[in-house]
Amino acid sequence: MIEMELNKIIIDEKRQDQVIVLKEKNGVKTLTIVIGLLEASSIKMKLSGIKAPRPLTHDLLYSIIESLQAKVEKIVIDKLENNTFYAKICIASENQETKIIDARPSDSIALAVRAKAPIFVEEEVLEQSAKYK
Repeated sequence: MIEMELNKIIIDEKRQDQVIVLKEKNGVKTLTIVIGLLEASSIKMKLSGIKAPRPLTHDLLYSIIESLQAKVEKIVIDKLENNTFYAKICIASENQETKIIDARPSDSIALAVRAKAPIFVEEEVLEQSAKYK
C-alpha cells in the first residue's frame, strides 16, 4: 500500500462530475478520481474551514464514530473494477478492534479529511489506473 494525500480538488459547477487528485506522500505517483459535486463540495468546505449551519452527512458520520469512542484509523482505496474505484474505511473501536467498512472513495476521503486519517492506495490500483491515462 502507498500512502497518499489529497493534492487538489477540481470543481466545475456546470458539470455533474468533479475530480480529486491524490498524490503519493513523499513521492510522485498520482491517482485521479472522478466524484460527485456534493462529495467534492463537502471535502472542499472542510479543507477551507467553512462550517455548515447544520451537520453535513460526512460531519454526521464523523460525529457518530467519535461518540461511539471509535477512531478512523485509515482509508484504503483497494480496487479498480470496470472504471469504478472501491474503498474501505478502517475504524478502531474503543477496545482497539478494527472494523472494515466498504465505502465509495469520495465518502472515504471526505471522512478522512475530517478525522485527519491517512489515505492509502493499493499499488495494483495505481498501476491499473495508470493504464487509463
